[in-house]
Amino acid sequence: MFGLTFFIVFRMGVLRAAAVKSGKIDPKFFRLYQEYEEPDFLRAYSRHVVNLHEAPVIFYAISIIAYVTDSAGSLLVALAWGYVALRFAHSYVHLTTNRVLLRFKLFALSYLILVISCVLVFFGFWSQ
Repeated sequence: MFGLTFFIVFRMGVLRAAAVKSGKIDPKFFRLYQEYEEPDFLRAYSRHVVNLHEAPVIFYAISIIAYVTDSAGSLLVALAWGYVALRFAHSYVHLTTNRVLLRFKLFALSYLILVISCVLVFFGFWSQ
């Protein structure tokens, strides 16, 4: 997840710099992110970066809690990899074809895995 997040943030920076250089966006837009129109492709990246700093934070916390409480068994590890794979797929769809229904299904499934992981970790933590 760290790698995905860092890659998307870096790619967004490259795209923003290229858009400013080509005149597709006025650099003054980035002062307050208003007053000027942001191209759709940049808006998609900006929104996606925000998205990568929302639910994945719960994933990071659950991963740390599972490790610290020694509750990271093979099921939880498999769920974690499933979550990461679905988030990669979600990122790909969001930043390429942006097929909304497919993107929603990928996000919903990843979130379901996140909820199941939370329940498993907290159930295991409280039952100790």
